[in-house]
Amino acid sequence: MAASPIQNQAHALLQEGASLSHPKTCHLCQNLLKQEPSLWTFITIEGVEPTNNSAERPLRRAVLWRRRSFGTQSSSGSQFVERILTAVTTLRLQHRDVLDYLTAACAANIRGAVAPSLLPAQTT
Repeated sequence: MAASPIQNQAHALLQEGASLSHPKTCHLCQNLLKQEPSLWTFITIEGVEPTNNSAERPLRRAVLWRRRSFGTQSSSGSQFVERILTAVTTLRLQHRDVLDYLTAACAANIRGAVAPSLLPAQTT
């Protein structure tokens, strides 16, 4: 597939930046030139998003929580937060009710039973 005018222009600008005397700009442009084919994957492969929004979106809740709460004060607190945020994010992506899952998990723990799975139900 032939490069588009925009790809050609971006390549020329990266080459120009890679030859500048400003070390940070030079280094960034050199690194982007090494990864240049990957930058255009969304054009050549159907279904590939041009942004990483779908990966960033689930992390947003955790980032906002961390900013508001100033993080945790212990390793066990950090472990709890990473696990609960993983469970919440996983359940929401599967359109499952978070409170129902957490209630069932706590009830299972009290009974000494295995917690319900976070894996999606298998459909046959």
